[in-house]
Amino acid sequence: MKDATTGWQAVVREAAARAVGEDMGPMDVTSRIAVPENAKAVGFLVCKEPCVLAGMEVAEAVFREIDGSLRWSPKIKDGERVGAGWVVAEVEGSARSILSGERCALNFLQRLSGVATQTAVFVEAVKGTKARILDTRKTTPGLRALERQAVRAGGGVNHRTGLYDGVLIKENHQAMMPKGHLSAVI
Repeated sequence: MKDATTGWQAVVREAAARAVGEDMGPMDVTSRIAVPENAKAVGFLVCKEPCVLAGMEVAEAVFREIDGSLRWSPKIKDGERVGAGWVVAEVEGSARSILSGERCALNFLQRLSGVATQTAVFVEAVKGTKARILDTRKTTPGLRALERQAVRAGGGVNHRTGLYDGVLIKENHQAMMPKGHLSAVI
């Protein structure tokens, strides 16, 4: 049986590899012609506005996909509230590699932190009630597992993962059913 952690790590690595491949193609032409091969740098990932952080694992995986020798130092964990100007992580090593990975890593952090932050707003709105904030299957194609993790980071609860793990009869299903069939299905 596959360990849940191993499965999650595979999701993260696959998302990072797909994003880097899409963005970089065979090479980062600009960094290759503009930055000396032996140039070293430290990159700081800085939050521009208050949020609930999410996506740190996949951001790290992006840099690992680009260059396994980069040193990643997270300063904040997923699910933590972050203020504007806070450094959430540092990455150190080849300047070319850092430049090649920065946009993909930041895109993941921005998207997933946005999901976590908006979830936290709704969770706060129902605080003190019996209501829970659940996600849906209406996710960005290919990013469902990451977005569901971001919902959890924001304090929400995951509903069903896909069509395979729960029944949810909607009006679309009812429109396709023979008359009177709903009670038999239930």
